[in-house]
Amino acid sequence: MRYDAIVLGAGGAGLLAAATAGQAGARVLVLDHADKAGKKILISGGGRCNFTNTGTEPECFLSDNPHFAKSALSRYTQWDFLALVERHGIDWHEKTLGQLFCDGSARQIVAMLLDECARGGVDVRLSTQLGAVTHADGQFRVAGASAPQLVIATGGPSIPKMGATGVAYDIARQFGLGLVAPRPALVPFTLGGDDMPFREISGVSCPVTARVRDRSFQEAALFTHKGLSGPAILQVSSYWSPGDTVSLNVLPDAAGKLRAARKRMPRAHMKAALTEHLPVRLADVLSTRIGVTTELGNVSDADLDRAADILTDLTFRPSGTEGYAKAEVTAGGIDTAALSSKTMEARTVPGLYAIGEAVDVTGWLGGYNFQWAWSSGVAAGQVIAMRR
Repeated sequence: MRYDAIVLGAGGAGLLAAATAGQAGARVLVLDHADKAGKKILISGGGRCNFTNTGTEPECFLSDNPHFAKSALSRYTQWDFLALVERHGIDWHEKTLGQLFCDGSARQIVAMLLDECARGGVDVRLSTQLGAVTHADGQFRVAGASAPQLVIATGGPSIPKMGATGVAYDIARQFGLGLVAPRPALVPFTLGGDDMPFREISGVSCPVTARVRDRSFQEAALFTHKGLSGPAILQVSSYWSPGDTVSLNVLPDAAGKLRAARKRMPRAHMKAALTEHLPVRLADVLSTRIGVTTELGNVSDADLDRAADILTDLTFRPSGTEGYAKAEVTAGGIDTAALSSKTMEARTVPGLYAIGEAVDVTGWLGGYNFQWAWSSGVAAGQVIAMRR
């Protein structure tokens, strides 16, 4: 069974690459060991799929080569994918920070991609073990099929319960492509030691500015029974390395607010002042950490300033993360130095491509990683069709 291209992985990147090539005349086979296509799409965005972001720019992606994503992102944009969504009659809405979601279900996005594949005559085979991938006489062979072009679109190992594996890295190594050390990204932190009291307020959430080194995000943080989560935390986790601290500004202009509270209610204590602005359970833990036990009217300016410093720079040193099991994506992966930014093709292995999460390009939370899947998939699909 000969094809023009074999795509490994029936996720977002693989399906759109296959559809793009198929509709341009290539005969394409998609292989996946899962029993359903687009499993990660189906669970994304609370089941409604945050399928792109209106603010997509190259600066919203991490990579050892920050310029690599520019070409693909500029040639197939968020607006291009949105136009595809609208052609299929899928209603959508915008949430905060440019995040676009289906009004209905993520199943609509998967159905759209499968329909696009069908329009291109793409064969999609699920529940298929890949086995060995070989290459000889200009042909890649896998699962009983052969083609002169092969696309690695199997993603990374994040969310293993969905069947995610590191097979992309095994194939890359087999063909001599370098790897940037993979790591969990968009992932909650675990806390221990002096930070244990914050694990006792599991379920408490509040708006913060979270910072790791020189990167900061202003969204919600959530305290969990293991540590820290929520959008702001997931965002900075992609920039975190073991040993780094995480800083939260939980009360902007804390010094001014505390002085106003001291003037307005001098007989009250620190917890009462904090409760005006923060959830009660968080105010309780913070007042303990601040350690001011006297009435506000008796607190000096210096002690108020020290309290304000804690509130605007609440520092944690995570013991780790919750790992791939809870990571929304994998950072690192196939080294972009091994690939063409225009075609996604391996520089040293003609006909071999890598796209999507398998590659060392990782987006922020909020639809950016799906946009990278679409953009990189189309980039590869267009070239595959030209070379059929």
